Amino acid sequence: MSSLPAVLVAAGASPTPSPSPSGSTEPPVPSIQDAQQSATNAATWVEQNWSTWLAMALQILLIVVVSVALRAVVRRAITKLIDRMSRTAEAVDGTALGGLLVNAERRRQRSQAIGSVLRSVASFLILGTAALMVLSTFKINLAPLLASAGVAGVAIGFGARNLVTDFLSGVFMILEDQYGVGDVVDAGVATGEVIEVGLRVTKLRGADGEIWYVRNGEVKRIGNLSQGWATAGVDVTVRSSEDLDKVKETLDLVAEHMSKEEPWNEMLWGPIEVLGLDSVLIDSMVVRVSAKTMPGKSLTVERELRWRIKRAFDAAHIRIVGGATTVEDAADTPDPSASVAAPSAFSNADSAQAKAATPIAPQQPEPPAK
Repeated sequence: MSSLPAVLVAAGASPTPSPSPSGSTEPPVPSIQDAQQSATNAATWVEQNWSTWLAMALQILLIVVVSVALRAVVRRAITKLIDRMSRTAEAVDGTALGGLLVNAERRRQRSQAIGSVLRSVASFLILGTAALMVLSTFKINLAPLLASAGVAGVAIGFGARNLVTDFLSGVFMILEDQYGVGDVVDAGVATGEVIEVGLRVTKLRGADGEIWYVRNGEVKRIGNLSQGWATAGVDVTVRSSEDLDKVKETLDLVAEHMSKEEPWNEMLWGPIEVLGLDSVLIDSMVVRVSAKTMPGKSLTVERELRWRIKRAFDAAHIRIVGGATTVEDAADTPDPSASVAAPSAFSNADSAQAKAATPIAPQQPEPPAK
């Protein structure tokens, strides 16, 4: 009787390997032929795609080189433009318009701020465009990215619209040179000296020392009291009985002396003029005095001018309305009882009108009963 393995061999079937005593199966070890086949496949794939990779690398390198070169050229052009603007402003300093311009330090700060903003915007646009072109080189679909960026931009724009408004207002304020550090401005919501100018917030130092933080987007109108020149105006109110020629002569003398003394001759950018009568009333008249002064010095000139006018009028015996009443004024004042008419000699004491106007005699108290 033959064994089972012999029967299977005779039937053409391969004998089933007997399980190992441990019962575990080991992974098949790759042979040399398998490794050779994998290497051949990798080499074939690299050979088929190396030209595509090289083209992509050259395209990315070209994009990077062009963007960097374009950024350098644009930044250099912006710098030259700002320098030319500064030189043009410096050339006007020696002309009649020199006093209307700001100083060199103010121009330098403004030029640096404008140049910084323009260079940052140019760098953002050029490098952002280059980054998108590099991503498109890798066959990345930019439509979802651009759509997401657009939705996010709209959401941020609605949520931070005040911030965007402040930023844009600050940029245009710097470009137009509306005010700068050291200027005294009236921003509507606050008035004071500018101590810091930012793209979003402007800091003002008030007259009492307080610091105001004014958002650029909230400023609807701005009044710069430090650019160009200022006007000092003084209204002198005198009695209507004063001699106008004497008043004008006294004011002209005060103006002449003040214009020749230090430091007022530097603060005054024009002669002190007596403009004439500003108003005429029954018991007073107002004479207007005006002068063109250095920016920010109008209040100082007005105080000194009032001081000198008062002393000159006192010396010339010209009374200013609102002063203390003198003895002459009290003597000249009419007696109110003088305008009352004396009683008529032909009045009838027994008439009904006279009896009605007669004072009622006070009643005497009755004596107590005994």
